Amino acid sequence: MSQVQEFSISVPEEDIDRLKQKLSLTTFPDELDDSGWDYGAPLADIKRLHNHWLNNYNWRTHEQQLNRDAGSQYTADVPVEGFGSLNVHFVHQKSKVKNAIPLLFCHGWPGSFIEVLKILPALVEGGNGAPAFHVVAPSLPGYGFSEGAKKRGFSTAQYAEICHNLMLSLGYPTYATQGGDTGYFVTRLMGLAYPTHCLASHINTAAPSWPKPHTNPLLFAQFLVTPFSAAERAGLERLKWFEKEGMGYFKQQATKPQTLGYAQADSPVGLLAWIYEKLHDWTDDYPWTDDEVITWVSIYWFSRAGPTAAARLYYEATHDKNIPDLFQKVGGWVPGVKLGIAHFPKELVNLPRLWHQGMGEVVFESVHESGGHFAAWERPDAIVDDLRKMFGKGGGAFGVVEGCSGYNSEG
Repeated sequence: MSQVQEFSISVPEEDIDRLKQKLSLTTFPDELDDSGWDYGAPLADIKRLHNHWLNNYNWRTHEQQLNRDAGSQYTADVPVEGFGSLNVHFVHQKSKVKNAIPLLFCHGWPGSFIEVLKILPALVEGGNGAPAFHVVAPSLPGYGFSEGAKKRGFSTAQYAEICHNLMLSLGYPTYATQGGDTGYFVTRLMGLAYPTHCLASHINTAAPSWPKPHTNPLLFAQFLVTPFSAAERAGLERLKWFEKEGMGYFKQQATKPQTLGYAQADSPVGLLAWIYEKLHDWTDDYPWTDDEVITWVSIYWFSRAGPTAAARLYYEATHDKNIPDLFQKVGGWVPGVKLGIAHFPKELVNLPRLWHQGMGEVVFESVHESGGHFAAWERPDAIVDDLRKMFGKGGGAFGVVEGCSGYNSEG
């Protein structure tokens, strides 16, 4: 890996001017008189956000805020077999606690490294009985300010390899992970591929495999006689809705991402509507501000590889001949990795709790009363509390990373 270079977000002025020009030339579609969210992002919402982006929003102000909140940012060329090296952007915030736990935070789509920012200060600080963490939060290749792959086949296993190699290069031979959405797949594959390095994982968006009599007869028997709780029934209804009404984006990005990419790369409002719909539908009535929405979308618009690069992962993951059973593989048993699972009521995949016992050694589990798909952003308090309980004294993953208890003394 090449030498780590300090990094600060600094979008060229000509890129900002070009964005403003494109926004000023926007043509909006029509809308039915009685249209609603079931048709997609409403015209009134997109017009309001467009006006804010064009006339009120100041990228430089939010760029400075991102740099302040992220603290120490870097880039480095990280090798991945068969693809050479990719230049990866990452946040690396080290705790002052000597024995802090190395933690890789892995985001998903349509998120970015921004998702770590609300949980970063509390995790790094620790104290008052809480463990501290050294937090590493990369922009996954093709996202944000990381370089994207230049040839086909760069899939979830390669994302896992990049993240693992980054941790090793930063001096963390053993570490823990936290992930949701794409981060769920990536961190689970890290546990499968590098079980002597990735020692514990906390996940949201968990998608366990259906219990089967030939793979886990005891769990299957329990499944047959255990009734679903009210929350579990609600979770299954949420999944049913998502599969019927919310999966269009997945099929498009998993089959023809390049066709979609022309609109995403050329129309900032097209990109805005594509992402804003998910921010609305996938959260638990989270009160998004216009500034928040535009900042999330702007990271994609100003991304180093362009917004299409991130969408291509869906194609690669669903056409990966090396892992044709990706969902089954990451949803099955991962040996040797202590597992923590967070349940949020408006998560998109919210399967019965019993099923998760087939994913590995579950040492921590939490059920939260509110929250959705973007847990670290919607409910940063919940993610921080989970990690503190899981890795703190008395927690199921306490001391699992040798020499890194999270406290200034190993006691």
